[in-house]
Amino acid sequence: MKKKILIVLANYYTDISDGLLKSALKNIPKSNYLKIIRVPGVFEIPVTISKNLKKFDAFLALGCVIKGQTPHFDFISQATTNAIMNISVIQKKPVGNGIITCLNMKQAKARKKKGAEAAKAVISILSQK
Repeated sequence: MKKKILIVLANYYTDISDGLLKSALKNIPKSNYLKIIRVPGVFEIPVTISKNLKKFDAFLALGCVIKGQTPHFDFISQATTNAIMNISVIQKKPVGNGIITCLNMKQAKARKKKGAEAAKAVISILSQK
């Protein structure tokens, strides 16, 4: 059965998010319907998913947060993770969390393939009976 999957991609670090998207797309069967919505940053991912809950069977959240000099990193990372988990559990729809949190750009570049893991997780949940 064809599933409808929405990928919400945070563009703040374009090079990183494009790598996450590329790795995710390699792991989603072509038989599924895909739509990609780009948002400015990871904080906008949960609300975008919420606005589209009735239109899709599953979601993939992709983006990157890199630690800076302030606690902003901790607040954004935790709030986004909590919101994504709440959406998934309450709505009973899979949301693959492909948002990477890194201490620096070198770590982020090394983890661009993490989108694949999030995509595999979503496909696995969609396959459950």
